[in-house]
Amino acid sequence: MSSVEHAASRAANAEARLERLIRRLPQRAQQTIGWMRRPSSRWVRLPAGVLLIAGSLLSILPVFGLWMLPLGLMLLAEDMPPLRRAADRLLEWLERRRPYWFT
Repeated sequence: MSSVEHAASRAANAEARLERLIRRLPQRAQQTIGWMRRPSSRWVRLPAGVLLIAGSLLSILPVFGLWMLPLGLMLLAEDMPPLRRAADRLLEWLERRRPYWFT
């Protein structure tokens, strides 16, 4: 298998893994995430990711929390290849540790 085929296979596996995780969410959340992941939604996805990361820094306040950090990073990972690779590795690790999350 060439390196190009291997990279394409890895990308397809990562996408399938993320889709399986998204399917476990409530229908409304699935629709919202599907809309946010479309290429045309980049203008919303980038500011939302930055705001979620900034909000996680205010985790001492009641509404904000550390849950915002991974969500913001996953949104930014859609458009930034280095973050995308890190997110793919994280999801791969999670799938090994918690396989029932991905069924």
